[in-house]
Amino acid sequence: MTKAMLIDTTRCIGCRGCQVACKSWNELAPTRTSFSGTGSNPTHLDANNFTRVIFRDRATPAGGVTSTFVKRQCMHCVDPACAAACPVGALVKTKDGPVVYEDDRCIGCRYCMVACPFNVPKFDWGARVSYIRKCTFCADRIALGKKPACATTCPSGALEFGDRAALVAEAHRRIAASPGKYASTVYGERTGGGTSMLYLTAVPLELLGLAGEGFRGDLGDEPQGRLTREWMSKVPWLTVGVGGLALGLYHLNQRRAAVQEDERKEG
Repeated sequence: MTKAMLIDTTRCIGCRGCQVACKSWNELAPTRTSFSGTGSNPTHLDANNFTRVIFRDRATPAGGVTSTFVKRQCMHCVDPACAAACPVGALVKTKDGPVVYEDDRCIGCRYCMVACPFNVPKFDWGARVSYIRKCTFCADRIALGKKPACATTCPSGALEFGDRAALVAEAHRRIAASPGKYASTVYGERTGGGTSMLYLTAVPLELLGLAGEGFRGDLGDEPQGRLTREWMSKVPWLTVGVGGLALGLYHLNQRRAAVQEDERKEG
């Protein structure tokens, strides 16, 4: 059974305990902006931050302000575009759900960074030997029958780990039980062909950064991996075509230069 995580943003209290657990388990370098103070709300992922909790403030009808929080990390797509784009198989979708990265295969082309519709993979520019870095969905822990580190730390029950089919059913059960509390869409159920990260929210997705700010708008239901493979299948033909055109232009210019030289001599 493919594993997934249900992220209920209505239960998140913004404690960022998941960030601490993620950095601790993955032994990531500390950063000053990871656990921000007043006025600092970093929204991007990087080589030293596999997950981040984003704060979203919005006005209430009464004129006040309320906050909503959303956890961002790799979405571990059902059909990942990053794996489809990688020419050497450095990114692999496992049967358990995680999309894992094999750094010994990576050639540094960074096609995965371009292909990912969620703007997740990051190049570790600061490392002596640079590699792609992203959330692993704690594939090592899952292989041992454990939960991801972030899910074991959440004190409010905002993160629930389990079989994907069961979590999709649970998400719809919560929506049906509290129709006024949740939006009707389970983000990730079919988004981009489906993801292993499923979101429940009470506010429009764009307010949570799930339809912008790193996420490429409305992905529809089309599997991103299939779209990427269709594009990548054209690359060899494009390469041959461009190479042939360049060779033809070269010979044309050579011929033109030869004709001009002959005309100069005759003149």
